[in-house]
Amino acid sequence: MLPNFGISAALAADLGEGDIGVLNYAYALEQLEAAFYTQVIETPFEGITDEETDWLTDIRDHEVEHRDFLKEALGEGAIPDLEVDFSAVDFTSRDSVLATAQTFEDLGVAAYNGAGKLIENGDYLLAAGKIVSVEARHAAAIRDLVNMNSVAFAGDDVVDENGLDVAKEPAEVLAAADPFITTEVTAEALV
Repeated sequence: MLPNFGISAALAADLGEGDIGVLNYAYALEQLEAAFYTQVIETPFEGITDEETDWLTDIRDHEVEHRDFLKEALGEGAIPDLEVDFSAVDFTSRDSVLATAQTFEDLGVAAYNGAGKLIENGDYLLAAGKIVSVEARHAAAIRDLVNMNSVAFAGDDVVDENGLDVAKEPAEVLAAADPFITTEVTAEALV
């Protein structure tokens, strides 16, 4: 059973079930990432370079496109816009911004990988596969910014002994994202 974050399901935005639930799950995570990178670009950290600005702007633009694509695909089934809380992030600090970016990107890749098995519609699975490949590019780019000229882009913490990306179940992903989302969300039917 997935967490309902300690609230009554009647008072929350519920992700739904089946493919709609999985798409709303992805939509919630894309909303979080789009909001984060929008803030990063609006309030750049001290000493940000032109190259970092370009990379982070490209990532922001992709996250906004993913968010908007999923919202359009969901139509009336989309959850409401989520309110976020980035008070734990020091947007003036490169280390804080990039550590949060790495957390979000790694979490996003693991989330798509873990939810893929829940998607029934082949067209949705194809779209999710295309999005997760871009998310993995983001994760590698952020990891390279954090630890230049290293193998961190495919570290043991995100690539297993079989050379495969980590996959996380929705409950684990939602628990990790919860501190950054103030909107009440339930995912009771998403199994």
